[in-house]
Amino acid sequence: MKKFAIAIHAGAETVKREDISKEQETQYREGLQEALAAGNAVLEKGGSALDAVVAAIEKMENNPLFNAGIGGNLNIHGETAFDAAIMDGKNLKSGSVGSIRYVKNPIKLARVVMEKCRHNFMVDTGAEEFALSQGLELKPPSHFVTEEKLKSWHQNYYDDYLKGHDTVGAVALDQNGNLAAATSTGGLNSQLKGRLSDSPLIGAGTYANNPYCAVSCTGKGEVIMRGVLAHEVYALVKYAGEGLQTASEKAVTMHKALLDGDMGLVSLNQQQEVAFAFNTNMMKRGYSLGGAAPLVALWDNEHI
Repeated sequence: MKKFAIAIHAGAETVKREDISKEQETQYREGLQEALAAGNAVLEKGGSALDAVVAAIEKMENNPLFNAGIGGNLNIHGETAFDAAIMDGKNLKSGSVGSIRYVKNPIKLARVVMEKCRHNFMVDTGAEEFALSQGLELKPPSHFVTEEKLKSWHQNYYDDYLKGHDTVGAVALDQNGNLAAATSTGGLNSQLKGRLSDSPLIGAGTYANNPYCAVSCTGKGEVIMRGVLAHEVYALVKYAGEGLQTASEKAVTMHKALLDGDMGLVSLNQQQEVAFAFNTNMMKRGYSLGGAAPLVALWDNEHI
């Protein structure tokens, strides 16, 4: 039987457990399961890893619980702005978008950039013009702003700008043995206008290379991009011969004296091995192997 798998994350953060209600926990778990089910539906039918990661992330972008698409964080001016990337492990092609405001599903634009644009990375109004030329669905800024995120922006305008980095990401292995990785984010609460995250930076927040692994990262972008976190996992697997779980854990901790901040990642290889690594007490995460029932977790003391 051919192998296939999908694994996702929806953010790594250090939070107080009492701040997360049982109702919120249930909603997070249900959201993760829905995203995994969407990706699984693609893989079970023999679809590509690219299609699977897009399907999973689209579900999370459309879920106001997660910081990507609708429900994304608001910047210092109270606006949403999104970054996303996708990478094909088969041929190392990638597409990235940054600081986009009107595209309903940023991950779809990232894929269109990869497949139909002569550039790898498009930002701001240029990216939106390209989205329009490709017939992608656009929405007014008000579509993305939820009451919860608006309240958070008002309450934490000055002192909470480092929080809310619950980026979403997915990695998948299809029945042809190909890997793909994708990441999408609404950025940090009250970030400066024009700030880009690690998510669209190939090698920082997103990376895939078939013989080795696919990786998607989450956490404080400024730290992740300086550590080139996703590529570090790949390098440890390729050059140091580390197993996927060990490589993932080492990538998160190896520069901890210099890179102080929340970090997390999910990785997957062609042997259907899944690894999660994070330095926070919470990372929303889950996976499914071969179409089996999804396993999801939130807290650091949960083992899946």
